[in-house]
Amino acid sequence: MINTTLRTVAAAALALLPLAAATPAHANTVSLHDGIEALPRAAESRDGYERTKFKHWVDEDRDGCNTRAEVLIAESRIPAEIGPGCRILAGEWFSYYDQVHVSGPKGLDIDHMVPLAEAWDSGASQWTAKRRESYANDLGAERSLVAVTAKTNRSKADQDPAQWMPPAAEARCTYLSDWVSTKLRWNLTVDHTERNALRDLATTCPDTDMEYEPV
Repeated sequence: MINTTLRTVAAAALALLPLAAATPAHANTVSLHDGIEALPRAAESRDGYERTKFKHWVDEDRDGCNTRAEVLIAESRIPAEIGPGCRILAGEWFSYYDQVHVSGPKGLDIDHMVPLAEAWDSGASQWTAKRRESYANDLGAERSLVAVTAKTNRSKADQDPAQWMPPAAEARCTYLSDWVSTKLRWNLTVDHTERNALRDLATTCPDTDMEYEPV
């Protein structure tokens, strides 16, 4: 639990620093348009996909809190109340997909920004089991995993932006940036339909920049 407390304190400290100081040393910052154009292109295939091929939620740092709990702790807008076994009892969260404030963890899902099935389609089928586990539990980038209402997460399911976008208009440029940066971080591909949808959707976000740190 000490590690979790330190992580929370560190996150709070970083929030007070200028953006440039908080930027990872090896992060790339590009416009959303340039990020979309940089995505590698390939046809998608879901052959052989099983959700169990992405092991989650794990306790990678062995501090007693699994990945789901770590995300809830990090994203709570007040210090999360934590019970035995790192059970998250209370906190305050903001589900940016639908702009909803949530006061209890039971109403939240942890969404993989790029769903596991979509990642499989986009290149993860060729990864080792260890790399897929790292992807499914990626705490190294804030955009990889996000706490959102269960309703919006289940509405999204395994769809890409050609098929689903957040219901809140205010969330859409952020969502596109988070989607593209996650694909770039993990060198995931896009097919023709997804690429064209991203281009079209991004026309409403002309001033959106994004950053990503390749794994």
